[in-house]
Amino acid sequence: ARELTREAATQAGLPADFILLEEPQAAVYAWLAQQGDAWRKQLKVGESILVCDVGGGTTDLTLVVVDEHDGELVLRRVAVGDHLLVGGDNMDLAAAHIVATKFAEQGTHLDPWQSVSLWHSCRSAKETLLAEFGPESQTISVLGRGSKLIGGTVSTEVNREELSGMLLDGFFPKCNFTDQPQRQPASGFQEIGLPFESDPGITRHIAAFLSVQCVAENHNGNPNSGHDSLQIRMPQHVLFNGGVFKANGFQQRLLEVMTDWSHTGGSDETVRPLAGVQDLDYSVARGACYYGWNKLSGGLRIRGGVAHSYYIGIETSGLAIPGAPRPLKALCVVPFGMEEGTTTQGPFGEIGLVLGKPVSFRFFRSNSRKHDVPGMALSHWSLDDLSETDPLEATLSIEDSVETYVPVKFESRITELGIFELWCYATHRAERWKLEFNVREEA
Repeated sequence: ARELTREAATQAGLPADFILLEEPQAAVYAWLAQQGDAWRKQLKVGESILVCDVGGGTTDLTLVVVDEHDGELVLRRVAVGDHLLVGGDNMDLAAAHIVATKFAEQGTHLDPWQSVSLWHSCRSAKETLLAEFGPESQTISVLGRGSKLIGGTVSTEVNREELSGMLLDGFFPKCNFTDQPQRQPASGFQEIGLPFESDPGITRHIAAFLSVQCVAENHNGNPNSGHDSLQIRMPQHVLFNGGVFKANGFQQRLLEVMTDWSHTGGSDETVRPLAGVQDLDYSVARGACYYGWNKLSGGLRIRGGVAHSYYIGIETSGLAIPGAPRPLKALCVVPFGMEEGTTTQGPFGEIGLVLGKPVSFRFFRSNSRKHDVPGMALSHWSLDDLSETDPLEATLSIEDSVETYVPVKFESRITELGIFELWCYATHRAERWKLEFNVREEA
């Protein structure tokens, strides 16, 4: 999707070196633009910010930590979650289902045109009723069909308590930090389409994201001795973004749930919203502009090095043993903290690349081995050290050639789009191949 976005943008006339900025990170830049230098008074070294962006159809999560460099506070993005297809549209549809049931009890069954109208009316009712000082109830009306539109209008009342209870408990349920979203499909046969989330519980998705990222580290008992010893705990702050959070009730529920998680983990801290957020509709656009201005003027930039070390699996040579696969080495190709937009070649040596037949390229990552450098090969490792990601299945070949094996050298790139590109250069001819892996996924 990112590559297609880049292709469309360049065809529309944007320069080839444009930067694709995630919306949650743009929201942080908008907050920084509004705060000026005052942001340093709200945050301190070792704290972290969960950016929670729930828009019309999607939920995006980003974790930013506060670090120190040359005596100055800096911000470092350490994790970006999956692009979850669950958001305000789901809530509006759920509210419309409740109201449609009320109409049915009155003897009115809505046709598809009226259902669409009801959906939009429920969006407005949601934002009105769940606002901080919203009314106790609101009338929802749907026009009839035919020549007597006004006379055929049907109406019903929706009260604040009824709607908030259903939406809060359905989409921001109270849950444990160890809870995981339900991903089991309900049927063996499914309609082909967008990968909408089967579990609408956004708090469970947040718990799954944070459970991977919130790992406390404390080298030599000194929390200020550098990146490797920075403590990543339960976020102390939340930056809200997206139209859903216009309803203050959703903000309060999420803060309540995350504070419960923090207390369960042994902390007495209360998770707080970042102060000074002014506009949830235009923050992404304003933040992107502020980022562009900073990039040109040398202003504040959120650091975005990769949060893991990455490795490729290299099958070793040796005598075959019946029933046993050949041993595998893990070769480090991306070090922890490698900045986006940079390249590394490293002392990889020559590795044989298999051509002409379908093969599986195996990738591994680690959030604990932060001192491995490109070219370091691991013969043995534990599951706590390295975890395997989804392999890439591909068939590589050379035009006008039947070669099945060619020696190559590697070059690793982390693009501004958050893609790890592993380039394989043939050592004895002008040929190269590219394998891609997304390094911004949460798990």
